[in-house]
Amino acid sequence: MTEPRLIAVIDIGKTNAKLVLVDAQTGEQLAARSTPNSIRRDAPYPHADVERLWQFIIESLGALQAAHGIDGISITTHGATAALLAGDELAMPVLDYEHNGPEETGAAYGAIRPDFAESLSPRLPNGLNLGAQLYWQSQAHAEAFAGVTQILTYPQYWAWRLTGIAASEVTSLGCHTDLWAPDSSAFSSLVTRQGWDRLFPPVRPAASVLGTVLPEVAAAAGLPAGIPVTCGIHDSNASLLPHLGAHETPFTILSTGTWAIAMTVGGDTGKLDPQRDSLANVDAYGRPVPTARFMGGREFDMLVPNPVEPSTDEVARVMTGDVRVMPGFMPGVGPFPDAKGRWTQPPESLSAGERTAAVSLYLALVTAACLALAGIGKQIIIEGPLARNRLFGQALAALSGVPVSASGDATGTSMGASMLFGGGHVSKPGTVLEPLATEGFAAYAARWRAEL
Repeated sequence: MTEPRLIAVIDIGKTNAKLVLVDAQTGEQLAARSTPNSIRRDAPYPHADVERLWQFIIESLGALQAAHGIDGISITTHGATAALLAGDELAMPVLDYEHNGPEETGAAYGAIRPDFAESLSPRLPNGLNLGAQLYWQSQAHAEAFAGVTQILTYPQYWAWRLTGIAASEVTSLGCHTDLWAPDSSAFSSLVTRQGWDRLFPPVRPAASVLGTVLPEVAAAAGLPAGIPVTCGIHDSNASLLPHLGAHETPFTILSTGTWAIAMTVGGDTGKLDPQRDSLANVDAYGRPVPTARFMGGREFDMLVPNPVEPSTDEVARVMTGDVRVMPGFMPGVGPFPDAKGRWTQPPESLSAGERTAAVSLYLALVTAACLALAGIGKQIIIEGPLARNRLFGQALAALSGVPVSASGDATGTSMGASMLFGGGHVSKPGTVLEPLATEGFAAYAARWRAEL
């Protein structure tokens, strides 16, 4: 089969869902459409609005086909999410991982989940461990769960809707789920003990072509017959994919969006701390990748209602005035899961630029704490929205002591997912950022660390 050139990437993030058309030969993003990834609050629990997303996907595929043509479809989504099928329908809605329902069975689940040494997955709040979601659903919604015939991780759910073919895949199984044993490349003991192994379809590589678009889907979207669809990949691993084999190891990719996820390829898992939201992700080739993360994008949006590019004077005033943001504003996650976030100065007293500067420096300091757990590579490459925050990147370069570059790709996850077809696109060279040289930054960072 000739490798497809025009790849439509379904990219479902926690905050927004996108459909991006990528030219696989040039790496150019030709078009993009997006919609908020809203959560439904009706019974039986908060859940993904999959039918609204499906309508968005169908309409967007039709629009991209009409404007440019489509040769293939690839898929990437956020993690900690699964679809539970009963035959050809959902057995129950797709649970929102931020729902606190799984805490109801947290003690019982804690007694049966695998040790960190087996899963390299820490115990996380709410439904961030997919195993905790499944256990809660099996207990709190036992009748519906009894009818489950298949469990599909989220990218593979959308691949199934497009092709009718069910598969499992390691990047989604290996992202803090408790369901995968990275060192043995197999389902964890939890899966076999609970009898869930019979519900997971066969594992397929992320880069495999799962099948072609179903005739009824092609008709609804106005697509030609025979459009191939990849198995799909977890989003932070999609950001990682263009870099595998392209840099001297170890190197660090910082994938940003709702989460800021630091992954050090070729790094050592020995410094991971399950109490501080560090873990091993599993890359597209099934290899453990030491990882630490926090909800950097979510915190930035919470703390900066009107972001602007800060001036040099505003950055300096933040430091001389000792305006610091202390972690953390999303409890239970990140390297400081038990800390209560606060400002050292009232944020309403700051200009928009000063506020943006203080939060950008805060994100860099928390990222540096993540790197102490996941390891610092010989270079750091920032993907996603934080690649556009120059002060953040400059501060991170000063804190880490290694070269930091802002990715030249507009959307790291979408570009990476487009490569699942095997195209030759290589990640564009990033902009190397000079370390922040503002006088007093080292002392400012030291005061921040001293108060943790």
